[in-house]
Amino acid sequence: MSFKTDIQIAREAKKLPIQEIGAKLNIPTEHLLPFGHDKAKVSQDFVASARAAKRGKLILVTAINPTPAGEGKTTTTVGLGDGLCAIGKRAAICIREASLGPNFGMKGGAAGGGMAQVVPMEDMNLHFTGDFHAITSAHNLLSAMIDNHIYWGNALEIDERRIVWRRVMDMNDRALRDTVVSLGGVSNGFPRQTGFDITVASEVMAILCLAADLDDLQNRLGDIVVAYTREKKAITCRDIGAEGAMTVLLKDAMQPNLVQTLENNPAFVHGGPFANIAHGCNSVVATQTALGLADYVVTEAGFGADLGAEKFFDIKCRKAGLAPSVAVIVATVRAMKMNGGVAKADLGSENVSAVQKGCPNLGRHIENVKGFGVPVVVAINHFHSDTDAEVAAVKAYVAEQGAEAILCRHWAEGSKGVTALATRVAELADADQAQFAPLYPDDMPLFEKMQTIARRIYRADDVLADDKIRAQLKEWEAAGYGNLPICMAKTQYSFTTDPTRRGAPTGHSVPVREVRLSAGAGFIVAICGEIMTMPGLPRKPAAESIRFNEEGLIEGLF
Repeated sequence: MSFKTDIQIAREAKKLPIQEIGAKLNIPTEHLLPFGHDKAKVSQDFVASARAAKRGKLILVTAINPTPAGEGKTTTTVGLGDGLCAIGKRAAICIREASLGPNFGMKGGAAGGGMAQVVPMEDMNLHFTGDFHAITSAHNLLSAMIDNHIYWGNALEIDERRIVWRRVMDMNDRALRDTVVSLGGVSNGFPRQTGFDITVASEVMAILCLAADLDDLQNRLGDIVVAYTREKKAITCRDIGAEGAMTVLLKDAMQPNLVQTLENNPAFVHGGPFANIAHGCNSVVATQTALGLADYVVTEAGFGADLGAEKFFDIKCRKAGLAPSVAVIVATVRAMKMNGGVAKADLGSENVSAVQKGCPNLGRHIENVKGFGVPVVVAINHFHSDTDAEVAAVKAYVAEQGAEAILCRHWAEGSKGVTALATRVAELADADQAQFAPLYPDDMPLFEKMQTIARRIYRADDVLADDKIRAQLKEWEAAGYGNLPICMAKTQYSFTTDPTRRGAPTGHSVPVREVRLSAGAGFIVAICGEIMTMPGLPRKPAAESIRFNEEGLIEGLF
């Protein structure tokens, strides 16, 4: 059986002018700043008024740990938004922008799939409206100004060994993880060791996604700790004098982007921190704008619920005062079979026992999300190879966990295939049963916060950290940063730090090899296991297949 590719489907979309999409949310034309005919930024003035309006219901879409079988979290997010509109609800979607790194690497795009996509697909997965380039430029401006300050006399007495601000670029490039800069003699500055992170791991990205407005953005940028003196006094971006110019560079990037689904429903696509190495949520500005304009807002958190949902709850909701009404956990029969030990090549054959064996991964995510006080529904994202018996096995298991699983066919059928899920989600949201609370209080010591996440979410025995890391956490607490939440940078493929351990493992520990202070964003990053903040390209990167065809159309994006 052959199916059209996502890009083929997207190319056939009957898009409406972006002004008509804005009108569905009562956004006046004068407050839409068009990028062509099918995408626009929403003005700062209108955003401010929308965020002050009565808020709609917030619905989080999360997932099990990702597998090579594919789960379709963004596809389900888009499908659910379309489904809510199809049953007569005033709904909007909020998702993240795509990074060029995974687009040209192995993950692919971030606009959904099949008949549940956000368009224009090519633009969204390439440069879009230039937000990521602005973030990259602002970040690297600060990098340049730090080295320039040292070159011209170092009045702040920065210890060059204690510069913690690296450079970024929006591409996977392992060769840049560790670098030496300023080689070549006196005129090029003072040589030192540093490196690059991918733009989506930049604190500037996190700040843009958590800032309330331009004033808050500039204040947060000023708070970034970039280096220390020999006496370990913190040097900030404000000390360097870069926050004003950085804010100017980010002026347009702060305005959320409006596009549309294949069914011409509104979608805000703004910001894009990774969930394994950052906090994994779209911008607070976009989410709050949507909540002021729609009765139901469907958003997603990156990767599995152990990373994306936990950070959505403990960082984004905590910082922005958000309270989700419902959480949808996406799972597939194929992924259950992989968690049950079936090889990817054998996923097309019925194997009910493997489905049952793999379901504990889903069960743990259900239990974890319920622990935040949020009602849970499981969306079984349907694949054509799924059998009735396999689907029944998943539904039966979920029922044993005190939740409901609903089969969804949005990939093939669009909103028609997801109306049952949309109806149930709306019922739960309207019932106002959620009693949301973060996992830990602000005043818990930083290391105990890490232990709480590791023990309650990952089911680890403990967190392993040497004396140097524990001492650094104590220093930050003494400096007034002890109330910040924790952002765990960990593999997305497992509850452990070993990406090969599927299912719901216990009896493991979480090694923390490094901690980073993101004072502007307002969290502490704990880098666990072998996770990298600058990914590398795979043996055969997707970039090898991306090109223009004879008709001048882009091929190879997926």
